[in-house]
Amino acid sequence: MASGVGVDQGAPTPRPEGVSDGFARAHEALLRNKTLQFEPTVQTPPPDAPDWLLAIGKALGAAAPYLVYVFWGLLILGAAVILYFLARELIATRWPSMRPGKGPALGAEDWRPSVAKARTLLEDADRLAAAGRFAEAVHLILFRSIEDIEGKRPDLIRPALTSRDIAALEGVPQTVRRTFSEIARVVERSFFGGRAVGAEEFAACRQAYEGFAFAEAWR
Repeated sequence: MASGVGVDQGAPTPRPEGVSDGFARAHEALLRNKTLQFEPTVQTPPPDAPDWLLAIGKALGAAAPYLVYVFWGLLILGAAVILYFLARELIATRWPSMRPGKGPALGAEDWRPSVAKARTLLEDADRLAAAGRFAEAVHLILFRSIEDIEGKRPDLIRPALTSRDIAALEGVPQTVRRTFSEIARVVERSFFGGRAVGAEEFAACRQAYEGFAFAEAWR
């Protein structure tokens, strides 16, 4: 291939000796092809970087020895923030009474569910017990008891709390904790221990809920 440097692409190219007409015509057509470049393009040098960018580069270069300390400082700060939130969540779960903004203090009478609500629950539980479904009846009483507590103090009940945890909550009056724990023990023996719940256990749980719900247990 001819380099074509300094070649006038409009003028006919002298044919070298021994070159056929076909080759010469192909060579001339190649030189006239405007899509091909036969001379190098002069490259325009890139513009100089602005002064402010150079200043930033110099500042970063000077600070490079200290950036490792900045990195570790940020890493330690991030770990401290994560530990703070984990500790706060643990405290809120295990010791709900220590949570900030735990809601207004409630007197014992304020914790009682309405009489109509309590009676409706006991009627539902009695129907299950009459059908011999004592375990379901006891579970129903337990879950409704939790709902009663959560309705009064939603900040106390956490998803990770077990029945024993709820029975030990310091934000709940002692009378409620005692009666609730009686229900929870029967449910745990049934659910985790595989022990059947009979009429006697149901009667004890029913009485415990009455102690939780009605006025006599709060005095």
